Amino acid sequence: MKHPLSTIILSTCLALATFVQGESKKPVYRDAETHVQIAKKLKVSNSHNPMKTLLPSEGEDPSVKNRPQDIISSSDVLSFGGLTTLVPKKAIMRIPEIYADRINNHVPGNRIVGWFEFYRLNRAWITPVEVSRIQAEGKEPIAEEVSENLKKNQNLIIATYSASPISLLELKVQEEETPESTEP
Repeated sequence: MKHPLSTIILSTCLALATFVQGESKKPVYRDAETHVQIAKKLKVSNSHNPMKTLLPSEGEDPSVKNRPQDIISSSDVLSFGGLTTLVPKKAIMRIPEIYADRINNHVPGNRIVGWFEFYRLNRAWITPVEVSRIQAEGKEPIAEEVSENLKKNQNLIIATYSASPISLLELKVQEEETPESTEP
C-alpha cells in the first residue's frame, strides 16, 4: 500500500463512471414466454431433429464385441515382500530363474500397490527398460546395444513407456518391396 489515497480516488472515479453510464441506459422489460409459446418452439426444434435421418448401423454391436476383460487375466502378478502389483501381459521381457517364484504367485494377505510404489521398494531386482510407443507396437526393434546389455543383466526386466509398464508386442516383420524385374 504505497499510495492508498490515489487508490481510493481511482476506485471512486471508476464507480462514478459506471453509475453515470448505467443512468443513461434504461432497462428493457419483456413479457415472460407463455406455455403455448414454449410448446411451439419445442415442436419446431423437434421437427428438425437430425437423428431421425440417421440410418441404423449395420454389423455387430461394438459394445458387445469389445467388452472389457478381467484385469487379472490380462495381467501378470508380481509379489514380493508382502506387496503385490499388476503389470500388463508381455511387459516382462526376461524372467531369471531366481525370480520366477515372484511372478503370478499371489500370496493371500499381501498388500496390493501400484507399480510406482512396488518398483520403488523392489528396484534391486527389477530393471525397467524404456521403450517407445512404436517399439511397444512391434513396428520397430529394440536397439541391439540395449538388447546385448539386457542379456547380461540378471534382474527381472520390465518394458516401460513413460515409466509405466507396457506390453511389448512381437516384432512385425515388414515385407521389403522387391523391384519388379523388367524383361526387354
